[in-house]
Amino acid sequence: MDIEGYARRGLLRNDANLREKLTERILEIKNISREHAGEIANAVIVEAEATLNLQNEILKPVKSGVTMGEFGVGSRGAGDFYTHEKIAEVIGKTSAVVDTSHLDDSGVVRAGGQYIVVNIDGIHSRLSDFPFLAGFHVARAALRDIYVMGARPVAMLSDIHVADDGDVAKIFDHIAGITAVSELTGVPLITGSTLRIGGDMVIGERMTGGVGAVGVAENLTSRIQAKPGDVILMTEGAGGGTVSTAAIYYRMHEIVDETLNIKFIDACEALMEAGLVEKIHAMTDVTNGGVRGDAKEISRTAGVKLIFEEGET
Repeated sequence: MDIEGYARRGLLRNDANLREKLTERILEIKNISREHAGEIANAVIVEAEATLNLQNEILKPVKSGVTMGEFGVGSRGAGDFYTHEKIAEVIGKTSAVVDTSHLDDSGVVRAGGQYIVVNIDGIHSRLSDFPFLAGFHVARAALRDIYVMGARPVAMLSDIHVADDGDVAKIFDHIAGITAVSELTGVPLITGSTLRIGGDMVIGERMTGGVGAVGVAENLTSRIQAKPGDVILMTEGAGGGTVSTAAIYYRMHEIVDETLNIKFIDACEALMEAGLVEKIHAMTDVTNGGVRGDAKEISRTAGVKLIFEEGET
């Protein structure tokens, strides 16, 4: 719970009982005395007041009047795709070989005669209470996004944020999930960051974060290289964070075990070992809204049309 945000909203509506209400919210989560909770509430309100009616151009945030949920950011629909396109516009064209305007999940620069491929993936928000799974699936996703660029991953990095009341063990459980993938693939986790979400202004146990990966390549298989006449081949799904989440909350727990694999990574390694990557124009992972989402982005980026013929097999 964001107690700073709660206080700010109460101040904006001139809530006369704000201190008492915020004290109750704090006591719902923290095992402290009412007096201590009241002191925290009062301090938060005082600080929140200092952020109202800011006139400084740099300090005053830009408002659109549309929330993330209303716009569908992160929901893998039209709003999400539109946001990605606008992010690319804000960044603008860069000197990178592949940048955000290409709508790939990884970016590419050229250095030392090789392509350096970089990406980052965020953990599935509903896996906050399952740190090992969150770590495993986000690490595998980060490596996957490197492989689909025709690159071999060489290192991973992590960023984890746990709310003020979260158990410290979440950090180590999460890292264990990442290092499980690291040991299976031989790609080391070499650096990272560990922080609290919002310092002590966010109470509760929520965890969030991400894993990034770096890879190197001699030939790229980015989306923009899709060409007319290409044959579209699809691999079998291996299950990831979304499948695990659905399985957990729909009481289909046995399915979670099936998602703990590196089948996709093994398949990419086999392609590389056989020298077949050089014959592939473009690779992608259909996790950004499924086939529908990736088809839209590939079409826009590469200027081609993808045709799917549905029929019984």
